[in-house]
Amino acid sequence: MAKASSLFRCTECGWQAPKWVGRCGECQQWGTVVDSLEEPGSLGPRAVAALSADEIARPITQTSTVATDRSTSGIAEFDRVLGGGLVPGAAVLLSGEPGVGKSTLLLEVAATIARGGNRVLYVSAEESVAQVRVRAERTRALTDNLFLAAETALSRVLGQCDAVQPQLLIVDSVQTIASDSVEGIAGGPSQVREVAGTLIRLAKRQDLPVILVGHVTKDGSIAGPRLLEHLVDVVCHFEGDRRSSLRFIRAIKNRFGPTDEVGCFEMTGGGIAEVSDPSGLFLSRSETSVSGTCVTVALEGRRALPVEVQALVVEASAPNPRRVTSGVDSARVAMILAVLERRAGVSLGSKDVYVSTVGGVRLTEPSADLAIALAIASAARDTPIDHSLAAFGEISLAGEVREVTAAQQRKNEAQRLGFSTVIDAQLGSLADAQREAFRAGTPA
Repeated sequence: MAKASSLFRCTECGWQAPKWVGRCGECQQWGTVVDSLEEPGSLGPRAVAALSADEIARPITQTSTVATDRSTSGIAEFDRVLGGGLVPGAAVLLSGEPGVGKSTLLLEVAATIARGGNRVLYVSAEESVAQVRVRAERTRALTDNLFLAAETALSRVLGQCDAVQPQLLIVDSVQTIASDSVEGIAGGPSQVREVAGTLIRLAKRQDLPVILVGHVTKDGSIAGPRLLEHLVDVVCHFEGDRRSSLRFIRAIKNRFGPTDEVGCFEMTGGGIAEVSDPSGLFLSRSETSVSGTCVTVALEGRRALPVEVQALVVEASAPNPRRVTSGVDSARVAMILAVLERRAGVSLGSKDVYVSTVGGVRLTEPSADLAIALAIASAARDTPIDHSLAAFGEISLAGEVREVTAAQQRKNEAQRLGFSTVIDAQLGSLADAQREAFRAGTPA
């Protein structure tokens, strides 16, 4: 009989190596290469399970469909991202930066569902019960149907579920729970895989919705094996700038609904509050027209949000003019400056240019190109653009204004908010758009 030899395999991508290495040679992840025993020349035991007549696979046309009743969380913005509410047996993974408000949001979700007569079990592996209670008092999330437990062992978490029999289980977080049946420290790839797999099997077997909190790495991806995101049904990311009270939650993966919905929240002293209509959060409050400002309509998920772009153009005091941006892509702004100078006749070679957005929002889509260009042109000419004008469109290197997605939705939202003049790709060129914007504006 051939002697069994060791084979080292990456738990992330399956890459194999004859000896142990600290870093995978395929996916370049650290600490994911583990030892597995391989039998040369053997395919392993062939186990065949006996199936009853009801368990044999049927044609898809003969398979019955069962409607899934969703249960609302009581927080409309959270339900919007989930696709209408929590599905029985669904596993939801919520990730986000430290301190962004994940625990605060889930504690309010738990309290809202508990007030509806459902038993909710909140398992905190990072804080004590007393610490969670203090936050619950501050956010007014105290209710008798909300059960708290501070556990770090998977077996004790399962024991709490058997004792409480909840209708919703929240685990904060999956990287801090450890299983006795698997070697390694909590947060390791094998531990995260075992803990998540066990909780997901519990959810499917008991039709119990489970919400797992996930840590993120320094580059913003979810910590742990990539398999974690494949196992769960819904992956949501909670994001926001610590210098701003605004928070967004967006779905990255959703088996029960769309992945282009965005929920908007605001962090307050009493907890986290919904923002059902965030249209006015990214506009300045000035009543007089100021040069260097233009409003665009950005698309966040399925929402059209007006965002004000501000620009400042001054004479350069150094040999090399400065280009400073905040909330917009610096490379995109550099391209727009070149197009403005070459195609629209705006001289900017010896000027310092500063471009920023209002409210701390970040514009990443090309539809903001036209508003950025008009704001810079307005600042360079010191001519204000009227408050009732909004612009959106992608600018090409040839000076053309291209059509963007959901143009009619953006136009309808702009008109709903009182913007009577909308400049888009119908004008054709950047030069025509610039003339139309200053024709509709108020002279300085």
